[in-house]
Amino acid sequence: MKPIIAIAGRVGPASRVSRSAVHFAGDVYTNAILRAGGEPAVVVPQELTDEDADELMSRFDGLVLMGGGDVDPKLYGQEPSVYVYGILTEQDIFESTMVKAAIRMGKPVLAICRGLQITNVALGGTLVQEIATLPNADSQVLHKPDNFPEGAPFAVHQVRIAEDSRLAKALGATSLRGASFHHQIVDKVAPGCIAVAWAEDGLLEGIEHTDHWLVGVQWHPEDTAQTDSVQQNLYNEFVAQAKSVASLR
Repeated sequence: MKPIIAIAGRVGPASRVSRSAVHFAGDVYTNAILRAGGEPAVVVPQELTDEDADELMSRFDGLVLMGGGDVDPKLYGQEPSVYVYGILTEQDIFESTMVKAAIRMGKPVLAICRGLQITNVALGGTLVQEIATLPNADSQVLHKPDNFPEGAPFAVHQVRIAEDSRLAKALGATSLRGASFHHQIVDKVAPGCIAVAWAEDGLLEGIEHTDHWLVGVQWHPEDTAQTDSVQQNLYNEFVAQAKSVASLR
């Protein structure tokens, strides 16, 4: 049975083509899921009770949380700094509710960049609002591209992955070069999760849940997965986990 993968969707503005706002997921995510043998389905952002979210996630076999704007710092007990942008608190609450439902329902979760961050916050962790403010920030390790959108679509840096972690087993590697586009990172890791990946400057690049197949990475494997089999391996393993769930439906 082909597993159906829920992607927590986003809202885009009206245009000449759509005439009204649209709900979407990036094609790099959907293509990576399709290559892995899954069927992606965009879930419209909406207000959900826990019961609503459980019922919704019962229809799917896995959940992907995409990259995007910053998480509202008020959700982790801080005031927004001048560095924060793109806050949509309703989106944060929607994704938080979805990821907690996926855990309750025993569905695998793959959380990418902002997805990692909202997952960490939803489960009780915190974030650093701007990497450049850290005393150990290394300007030689680029976590985002210079001069975007005129420059490169992402930066690339080395990532080290803990041996025997779910992430290393999924990737089939303990080091890689990851496509990166972020200015925030996890600070306090959420209860029930552990750090499993780091950049060359020591900043955290990946977490996973200790009791559930939930993997979050700060880089964007889908950006290079079409030509980098190690990156595609993460989606392959995630969809394989979802397929195991689908077989029980």
